[in-house]
Amino acid sequence: MVTIIDYGVGNINAFLNIYKQLNIPATTAKTVEGLDGATKLILPGVGHFDYAMQRFTDSGMKDKVNDLVVNQKTPVVGVCVGMQMMAKGSDEGTLPGLGWIDAYVHKFDASQVSAKLPLPHMGWNDIDIVKDTPLLKDLEVDPRYYFLHSYYFKCNDQNDSIAETKYGINFTSAVNHDNIFGAQFHPEKSHHFGIQLLKNFAERC
Repeated sequence: MVTIIDYGVGNINAFLNIYKQLNIPATTAKTVEGLDGATKLILPGVGHFDYAMQRFTDSGMKDKVNDLVVNQKTPVVGVCVGMQMMAKGSDEGTLPGLGWIDAYVHKFDASQVSAKLPLPHMGWNDIDIVKDTPLLKDLEVDPRYYFLHSYYFKCNDQNDSIAETKYGINFTSAVNHDNIFGAQFHPEKSHHFGIQLLKNFAERC
């Protein structure tokens, strides 16, 4: 069962609609009890880092999710700010991240982004797969995804980076460490490219 963590932040219905289209069982969790039976977890996120972290904490689900991911090794994919929350922290706020991946989230340096590449990084962009993982299997040639962010994820161990994207600089756009996956882009807004990625997560990760 794919369980989408609904703590008030993210495109919950978009994920549900895709899994319904794929005929893959999916549900949402708004409470600790809603996490019972989860075999795969999706941690969505949009907006400000601290706001998302605080909402997740206030939901009462953070400790249970942490146990599922860290101790029980339940596969999880974080999306956009949900991926950034997996790092140790972010330039965007003061609250600590979940620390599931040895990484930190930095703000794009405006001096490295030309006038033709404004912030936030918004719209469609390519990803360059740099490591073979189940999450990125069977994607079409030159896969493109929808992005919306002004901060980027920097891994301290480059082995955790599985895809990169160029926007002024090359930055990590997808990660994987053991059972933990992340996508800076929005697969739920990325048409057939995103559908294949979410199918991979449900069936292969």
